[in-house]
Amino acid sequence: MGAEKPTVGFVLSLLAGIFILLGGGITSTVGLWFERYQGQYPYGGMMGGYYGNGGYNGYSGYGWMSNMMNGYGYGMMRGLGWEFGFMGILGIIFGIIVIISAVLLYSRSGEHTTWGVLILVFSVLSVFGSMMGGFGIGVILGAIGGILAILWKPSPPPSTV
Repeated sequence: MGAEKPTVGFVLSLLAGIFILLGGGITSTVGLWFERYQGQYPYGGMMGGYYGNGGYNGYSGYGWMSNMMNGYGYGMMRGLGWEFGFMGILGIIFGIIVIISAVLLYSRSGEHTTWGVLILVFSVLSVFGSMMGGFGIGVILGAIGGILAILWKPSPPPSTV
């Protein structure tokens, strides 16, 4: 008969890590795509995409914005480049940490508090780097799985009377 394991916390944390990893991958891919094609297809943002008013007119740059806000990274919703990709890389790292902690939670269940704290902390931190914590599902599953891992107690051995 095998030793008792925190299976529910493990499964929820593993699923959370997968969602966080996927969200981080999508975030970094979108960030790198915007960085690569931003100069080729100028996206002026909400306040700079109107030709003649703020968009690129081919002659003097970005219309009235050419003197005030020159180049990418200024204005509303502009500059989704390397910063967005970097946040996605953080999401990938956080997802990997959550997955490794979940596997270690299952294999080293005696240290369940340590792995539960790591799962909880990096699931919550994934909000900053992984599309709102793995589409919102990853952060919720990670928080529940981390709390269950912290609170898990193995059943006491049967008494021999």
